[in-house]
Amino acid sequence: MVSLSEREIIFFYTEQARLKMKGLALLMKRSPQRLKYNLKTLETTNLVLKPFSIIDYSYFGLHLFRVYFKGGYISEKDKEKILQKIKEHPYVISIAELTGGYDLVLEMQAPNASRFNKELKSMISQFPNLNNYKIILNIVTHLYPRSYLLKGSRLLKEVSVTSNFENDIVIGGDREYQKLTDTEINIIKNLLYTPRVRLTKLAKATNLNVKTATKILQNLQNRNIIRGFQHLLDINALGFFRQRWFLKLHNISQERENDLMDYFLKTPEIIQVNKTVGDWDMEVEVESLEKTKVRFLIVQLRENFIDLIENFNNIEFYQYHQRTFLPKYLFQDNVKNSTSISN
Repeated sequence: MVSLSEREIIFFYTEQARLKMKGLALLMKRSPQRLKYNLKTLETTNLVLKPFSIIDYSYFGLHLFRVYFKGGYISEKDKEKILQKIKEHPYVISIAELTGGYDLVLEMQAPNASRFNKELKSMISQFPNLNNYKIILNIVTHLYPRSYLLKGSRLLKEVSVTSNFENDIVIGGDREYQKLTDTEINIIKNLLYTPRVRLTKLAKATNLNVKTATKILQNLQNRNIIRGFQHLLDINALGFFRQRWFLKLHNISQERENDLMDYFLKTPEIIQVNKTVGDWDMEVEVESLEKTKVRFLIVQLRENFIDLIENFNNIEFYQYHQRTFLPKYLFQDNVKNSTSISN
């Protein structure tokens, strides 16, 4: 069982991946030396994994497609081969392993459905086992902090009063287009590949002085293009429980949908909600320290929203193998110069 002290460190470090040690120590009211030791332990034991940048893909005129595969591989050797090849695909931004009705779920971004279909067919042609799949179009994603980690902590108040944490980060939706400069694109590219890069190195990599690089980064954040920096966790090694719920809704009114979204926002164990088009209308990520808590939340959801939920399914979430928010192809030279985004 992870102690409260460890949960506090995991929360603040993973939710604020770019926060400097001094700032993190001040926020948590701990000595930088002790905190540095604790973080090194988390990283060397691979409890805290790779960092990633949260960037709103909709500003780039992209659409997000989620592909669920069933029976995609047979052995661990096959799995590793497939995963390695998929990671190299320039349109794939996320790879996660599931346990149950689906084995693997990919996220791909493309400018339109036609391009996505072409890239998907090209990819699965290399792996005959990846021939049983379901496609879901993502409309908008709500990201919530892992507040459940701070249950019983005096630091929970810090999350609600500080501007360092957003209770609801919204990714996707409709945007009005505007053009990004080459310098802005270069900043985003470096942060996509190295989310924790220091400002001095970021400035050097983009041929800017530190003051200019800092100003551009802050501007991109103020315009809600760059939304944050986080770490992946090995939830299995930590002993956490995670599920993905699939909700098919009916009899929807704006008032009741608002009630549902408010419930998600106020439930600490719910860390992500995707509004989708396809076989279901919503995907809900639930993470908890206790499996019984997940079961309780399922019962509570069904009871409170029996009039909205036409169909409900859930599946165990095993782990992420990759997570980014923009595709690599976007930064190829022949694409970069024509990139336009919305403001």
